[in-house]
Amino acid sequence: MCQYSAVDGVANHWHLVHLGSRAVGGAGLVMVEATAVNPAGRISAGDLGIWNDQQVKALAPIAAFIRSQGSVPAIQLAHAGRKGSGNIPWLNSDAPENLRWSVVGPSEVPFSEDYQKPISLSKAEISGLISDFVQATRNSIAAGFDLVEIHMAHGYLFHEFLSPLSNHRTDEYGGSLENRMRFPLEATKAMREAWPDHLPMIVRISATDWAEIGGWDLEQSLILAKELKDLGIDLIDCSSGGTLPNARIPSHPGYQVPFADQIRKKVGIPTGAVGMITHGQQAEAILVEGRADVVLIAREFLRNPYFPIQAAKDLGFRIEIPKQYARGR
Repeated sequence: MCQYSAVDGVANHWHLVHLGSRAVGGAGLVMVEATAVNPAGRISAGDLGIWNDQQVKALAPIAAFIRSQGSVPAIQLAHAGRKGSGNIPWLNSDAPENLRWSVVGPSEVPFSEDYQKPISLSKAEISGLISDFVQATRNSIAAGFDLVEIHMAHGYLFHEFLSPLSNHRTDEYGGSLENRMRFPLEATKAMREAWPDHLPMIVRISATDWAEIGGWDLEQSLILAKELKDLGIDLIDCSSGGTLPNARIPSHPGYQVPFADQIRKKVGIPTGAVGMITHGQQAEAILVEGRADVVLIAREFLRNPYFPIQAAKDLGFRIEIPKQYARGR
């Protein structure tokens, strides 16, 4: 969950306490927010980055603290594409903290009338972006992370290339499904080769655009998941939406779990379930029923940093808690 609290992409005390609290609270894995691979890849000027040594140095103690609490430190690498250069939510759009820059995408198609018209990427620029993702992967190793997630969801750059609603190119990076997958798969291959073999690399996708016609959908996601599996990706984190500003999404508790279920069964790759999963019994049922291999929690962790401790209590399990908190039992 983006915190919009970094300056020049550099993590600070807020990020240490925010992420560290979730590790103290019993999370098995704590994933840093969408972290940009270059300055233009940020959703807002308050986003984290990992394109320089100062950013790596600031993230390293956060990863180390997460690990010290028995959790796995993870990072999500991203580029916002045409949805970049946005506002920090609680500031007026003209606030000085809301720095602006030109945004890029597969085509000159803005997300909505409130967003910038993106500059269509050249082939040379696509190659440069792959290099940025590879360097960010290496920087993640240097910072001490044990898992990398590639962000291909929510209408950001890789998803923009995948969806025919945002990709209107006529070269080898647009048109057919094979062409629309080319850039995300080329980047994944290069990143997987840069990442240690013994450490997991996973991918977050939007399994559908929720478009009534012509968008990215589950059928295409199954094909993408198979390609990602062949490249050595270890798990697909199954979300949805993000390409259309006014998509009709039938949201209800667990509404995205069927995507994880279908991809898991039809592709034979582990999946993660997300989306309005808010209590322990609900999460446990998803796993026991074999609908996903892990459950990833976001908003509920904003409401309760100690969600796993509460979930364990509700399910009748006793889990280790920090000795400093033992009297709370």
